[in-house]
Amino acid sequence: MTEKILAAQPLPGLKRAGFTSGFGVLAATLGSAVGLGNIWKVPYLTGANGGAGFLLVYLLATLLVGLPVMIAEIAMGRQARANPVSALQKLAPRGQPWWLIGVAGIVAAFLILSFYSEVVAWVFAYVFKALRGSLLSSDRQVTEAAFAALISDPLQSLLWQWGVLAFIGSILLLGVTKGIEAITKKLMPILFLLLLLLCAFSLSLDKAAEGLAFLFKPDFGKITASVVLTAMGLAFFKLSIGMGTMMTYGSYFGDGQNIPVTAARVMVADLCVSMLAGMAIFPAVFTFGFAPTAGPSLVFITLPAVFSHMPMGQALMVAFFVLAAVAATGAMLSLMEVPVVVLHERLGWSRPKATLASLLVLMLLGSGCALSNNVLADFKPWGMTLFDLFDFVSSNLLLPAGGIFIALFAGWAWRGEGLKRALSNHGQLRNETLARALVVLLRYVSPLLILLVMLKGLGLF
Repeated sequence: MTEKILAAQPLPGLKRAGFTSGFGVLAATLGSAVGLGNIWKVPYLTGANGGAGFLLVYLLATLLVGLPVMIAEIAMGRQARANPVSALQKLAPRGQPWWLIGVAGIVAAFLILSFYSEVVAWVFAYVFKALRGSLLSSDRQVTEAAFAALISDPLQSLLWQWGVLAFIGSILLLGVTKGIEAITKKLMPILFLLLLLLCAFSLSLDKAAEGLAFLFKPDFGKITASVVLTAMGLAFFKLSIGMGTMMTYGSYFGDGQNIPVTAARVMVADLCVSMLAGMAIFPAVFTFGFAPTAGPSLVFITLPAVFSHMPMGQALMVAFFVLAAVAATGAMLSLMEVPVVVLHERLGWSRPKATLASLLVLMLLGSGCALSNNVLADFKPWGMTLFDLFDFVSSNLLLPAGGIFIALFAGWAWRGEGLKRALSNHGQLRNETLARALVVLLRYVSPLLILLVMLKGLGLF
C-alpha cells in the first residue's frame, strides 16, 4: 500500500473541505498546538531543567525555530491545497524529491500517535477515577500508587488506549467542518477558563511564592548547553511542526486568512496555556512537598493534591481531566488527519475507509507502547521500551529532519519569492519586511538550530 500512496497522483476533481471561519481556523490550529504537551510535558521538562531559565530559552526558541517553520508549513499547505505529499510535489521544482518530507511526516505522525495515545489514555482513565473520588488526596503515596496501578495493568492500558483511538476516529469521520472545526471551537475556550480557575486557587496556597519563583525567576547558572537544546526541541515539538499537521491544516485555510498573524496568535496562546499550567502545578508542588523533577508523572500525582484542598474539589478535578482530554483530542485530531487525508486524496478512499485503516494501524503499533510499562517492560530494543523508542525516533530523528528540510525548501527550493507571495495573499497584505525576515530565518537560522537539536538528541555532542 505504501508504494501505491507514493506513486499515486492527487485525484483530479476531488472536492476538499475547509475551515469556515477565522475563529474556526484559530481554534483548530490552536487545538493542534495546545495539547497534553502544555499540561503534561512543559511542566515536567521545566521542573527537570531548572525552572525559569529553561522557560526563557523555550520562549526564544519558539520565536526563532518554531514560529518560522510553522508559518512556512501553513503557507505551503494553503498554496498547494493538498495533503503534505502532494503539496510538496506541486510546489517543488520538477524532478526533485522534496515529497519525501511528507512521507517522513506520515511516519512521524503514526509513531507519535502510538505513544501519545497511551498518555491520552491515562487522562481519560483519570476522568473516571476522579468521578469515583479515588484520587482526591494530598498524600503523595496515595496519588503515586494510583498512577502506578493504572500503568502497570495491561488490560486497562490497552482498553483505555483503544477507547481513545475510537473516540478520535469518530470525530474524524464527521469531516473537517463538522468534526475538527466544530469540536475545537466549542471546547478550547473552556480549557482556558478552567486553567485560570485552577491558577487562582493554586496561587492562594502557602508556598505559592516559591513555586512562582521557580517558574519565573531564572537562575542563569542552570542554563547549560543541554538545557538550551532541550528547550529548542520542546519548542519545535509543541507547535506541531515537522510532521505534516500544519501543512494539512494550512490546506484548509481560506485565501484571505493572514497566515503570519494567525500563527503568531497560536504561538502566544500556546505559550499562555503552558504558563498557566506551570502556575497551576508548581505552587502545589512546593506546598505539598512533591519533587519538581518527578518527570512524566508530575501532573498525575500533583493535581489531585491541589483539588483535594479546593471547595468542590472532586467536581473540579473531573472537569479538569475532561478538559485535559479535550486538549489532547485537538492534538490527536491534527495528527490523525495527516494519514487520513493522504489515503483519501491519493488513493481515492472514502474518509471512513481511510480513518478506519489508520485506526487499525495505530491499534497495532500503539499496543506495544501501552504494554511498555507492564508485560513488555523488559522488551527493550536498543535499550529502550517501545514507548521510549517511538518517542526517540520521532522526536530526535523524524521531526527535526522534517523541520530542517521544510525550512530549506521554503527558503531555497521555493526560492523565497513563492513564500513571500503566499504570505502576502498574493499582494493583498503589505508585509514585505516580515516576509524577508522569515526567508532569512528559514534559510540560515532555523535549519542550523534544528540541526543542533537533532545532534544533541542523537548524543553526538
